[in-house]
Amino acid sequence: MIVEKLSNSLDIKNYLKRLGVDSGGVNILSSKAQTHIISIKDLNVGGANILKQDALSIGADLAVPRGTVLAQTPRVDCLLIATTKQLVTLSKKELAQPFGLKNLAHRLKEITQLKSIEKVDIMGVINANDDSFFADSRFSGEDAVVMIEQMISDGATIIDIGGVSSAPNAKLISPEVELSRVKPILDLIKERELFKKVAFSIDSYEPIVIKYALESGFTIVNDITGLENDAVCKLCSEYGATAVIMHMQGKPQTMQDNPLYDNILDEVYTFLEERVTKAESFGIEKIVLDVGIGFGKTLHDNLTLIKHLEHFRTLKKPLLVGASRKSMIDKVIASKVEDRLGGTLAIHLEAVRNGASILRVHDVKEHSQALKLQEALNSV
Repeated sequence: MIVEKLSNSLDIKNYLKRLGVDSGGVNILSSKAQTHIISIKDLNVGGANILKQDALSIGADLAVPRGTVLAQTPRVDCLLIATTKQLVTLSKKELAQPFGLKNLAHRLKEITQLKSIEKVDIMGVINANDDSFFADSRFSGEDAVVMIEQMISDGATIIDIGGVSSAPNAKLISPEVELSRVKPILDLIKERELFKKVAFSIDSYEPIVIKYALESGFTIVNDITGLENDAVCKLCSEYGATAVIMHMQGKPQTMQDNPLYDNILDEVYTFLEERVTKAESFGIEKIVLDVGIGFGKTLHDNLTLIKHLEHFRTLKKPLLVGASRKSMIDKVIASKVEDRLGGTLAIHLEAVRNGASILRVHDVKEHSQALKLQEALNSV
């Protein structure tokens, strides 16, 4: 007999199939193999006691504060620990229960319905401005086209082009100046029909810039304001463009002065949920969400968002993460922007493990290699 302790990141479905387990057994057993840890805040104490008993009755558990059984406080925070199969059962049980447990049942059901990410897109960054925080991302004219071609060859499936720095304390410029910076590149993309090779994204929130890009073959609008401007919503709808909705606290000029949240996960989730509703009210059908790493967040905020990125998957939209060479790496390991590739890869691979399906990067080749190796590891 040989006993082997296998990794919790094992692709359990493929492993069971290789064992020769029948299809019905694969589904049943795989639902028992994944454990979920779910934070439930501000739950009525009566509901907590009901949920605790229901969880225990099926082999799951609910961690509650001392004194909950005696209802010493009217509302409590809890931690539910359950497998996918147990969550399915609980989501049905709690539908008939009071104290807000019916709403909880719907959220649990959403979690059980999340599918694994099958493909990760790499979005390469091209900056047409001379003040972007990473000098090696700055290009103009023909040089930009050469780099675009290289990024495509290296594995990029999206190219994101911008003409304004959104780094902390970045200078404000007019929409006309922004357009003058990106226009030569956009014209070359249109002239050479590069949009037939790869999808292009315009990193802007200015309507005149976005409109010009969409007329040049671009199909994605990457808006750091999260569709604050109705005119941008109208353009995305009119051209059938994909809207990338990002969360930012404050403005680039002030966002890092003193970022503060009561609950970072809840506040970012609520913002994105509201902006999705707004986008859909304008008829925008294709939406990507970005939690906004580095945009009005502390180091702890950024790490929390990456670690618990899966929380945002219940919004049922693809998740984009862009932490490439950002200063949060410097706060963990002192480094110049030129030396942050290793830190970037660590953050981005963790983001993919937690549900990201698009990575916005400066280093396409290295990310392509890392993702291919991660995919190979997951297939073992």
